[in-house]
Amino acid sequence: MPIRNAVVERSTGETSISLELTLDGTGRYDVECPIGFLGHMLASFCRHGLFDLSGKMTGDLHVDQHHLVEDTGIVLGQAFDRALGDRAGIFRSGFFLYPMDETLARAAVDFGGRPFLVSELGLSGIPLVSSGSPGASFQTDTVDDFWQGFVSGAKCNLHLDILRGRSDHHKIEAAFKAAARALRDAISVDSRSAGVIPSTKGSLIG
Repeated sequence: MPIRNAVVERSTGETSISLELTLDGTGRYDVECPIGFLGHMLASFCRHGLFDLSGKMTGDLHVDQHHLVEDTGIVLGQAFDRALGDRAGIFRSGFFLYPMDETLARAAVDFGGRPFLVSELGLSGIPLVSSGSPGASFQTDTVDDFWQGFVSGAKCNLHLDILRGRSDHHKIEAAFKAAARALRDAISVDSRSAGVIPSTKGSLIG
């Protein structure tokens, strides 16, 4: 099977992001990310989805983290979209339940060509506080912005739910891991449908 990868670069007056994604990887993560918690989430996403991701991102963190987090979601989603091409032969949809201590996360995805996000994570909106640079703490209210950017770029439906949980850290991390596993299943090649677009419409590119 041809290697499914993509390189996406996006530069605006607020952020500059360059990412290279390999879908059929080993979970390798090598991205220069100035927001520590976001980097932690992306590394977990890659490990559990077995995606390889490398690159660099910078942004106007003197304003806040919103622009960089949202734009990273957009670029990552675009990388998925480009790496999948016409989406022939993939399962297209995936679902996963991920337990993390007291938290249980559910993710369901469909690469049907139409972006839509439903996110019910039950986050407090209170930043995860750490000492150090502007990227040391994390604005939890940007998580939905990340996933909204992702579905827009990837042209997929994504439903994320926290069924139970206490810690915002655990809720966010469990959601990223659940999404990774659901995406991993959705983009996997279906041996019974080699080369066939998994749609009665004959197209899944929007």
